[in-house]
Amino acid sequence: MTTGIAAIEARDVTRRFGTMTAVNRLTVAVKPGEIFALVGPDGAGKTTVMRLICGALAIDEGSLLVDGVDVVADTARVQGAIGYMPQRFSLYPDLSVIENLRFYGDIFGVSSRQFDRRSTELLDDFALSRFESRLAEELSGGMKQKLALACTLIHNPPTVLLDEPTAGVDPVSRREFWKILYGINRAGTTIFVTTPYMDEAERATRVGFIMRGSLVDCGRPEDLKSALRGDVIEIACRDRAGARRILRDDSIVRSVEILGETLHALVDSADEAIPRIRRRLTDGAIPDASLRKISPTLEDAFVARLMA
Repeated sequence: MTTGIAAIEARDVTRRFGTMTAVNRLTVAVKPGEIFALVGPDGAGKTTVMRLICGALAIDEGSLLVDGVDVVADTARVQGAIGYMPQRFSLYPDLSVIENLRFYGDIFGVSSRQFDRRSTELLDDFALSRFESRLAEELSGGMKQKLALACTLIHNPPTVLLDEPTAGVDPVSRREFWKILYGINRAGTTIFVTTPYMDEAERATRVGFIMRGSLVDCGRPEDLKSALRGDVIEIACRDRAGARRILRDDSIVRSVEILGETLHALVDSADEAIPRIRRRLTDGAIPDASLRKISPTLEDAFVARLMA
């Protein structure tokens, strides 16, 4: 990685599919050694951005550089230097763990000597060593994701692109996967990841919010949260859907969403809003609600931008 050059730099990147603009004038620079998380709802353009960066799709306008190399002018060089793990990574089910690794090593021109060293490192680091002879189809979902990541890293790329790598994986496997990501990031690898999980985005160095193909905000998680104007009230009650229906038409509530086992309501002032919200819920036959002001989460910041 060359000092002073962004790992990924997009300038006014636009991609259209017919009359639909999937990515609209995207401008962002990812620094070497960062974990950058791109967050947005389904259809926001996250996967399209990934495919543009790795050269799988052509850009219509703008410029896109990976480690200073133009993706359009030198696609093959970029693709050989990055690791890309799409949502549906193609493991070969009838090949063993080590055979899958060897297949991808061959694709990237990894020599036998390099492969022996690198595969041993990855299998050890990912706790897959004792499964190297097991067929990929016999692995658990979490183990398949770890093998897919190992295949992505077999040629030791300085930058990796991971498109919703833990979607559909159980919470324990998700935590294990992120431990691995922290490890490779500490070793110097730049990570560009899309995720539907806000708790994962919280772990990133910086986060970008994308909506309808446009990057609407970008910054460190703590800065995005602190920039949220207003207070967040956590509401715990049995009938969360009913409470949301009651509150979403109240002028004092700017937004109200079900987040996990509670509701989060964004208001201008919690001190003023809590007594009124409590009365509204009691009048609406929800007298058991517990309300308290809380520090905003990254999801609160995202919802606020979505509702703006």
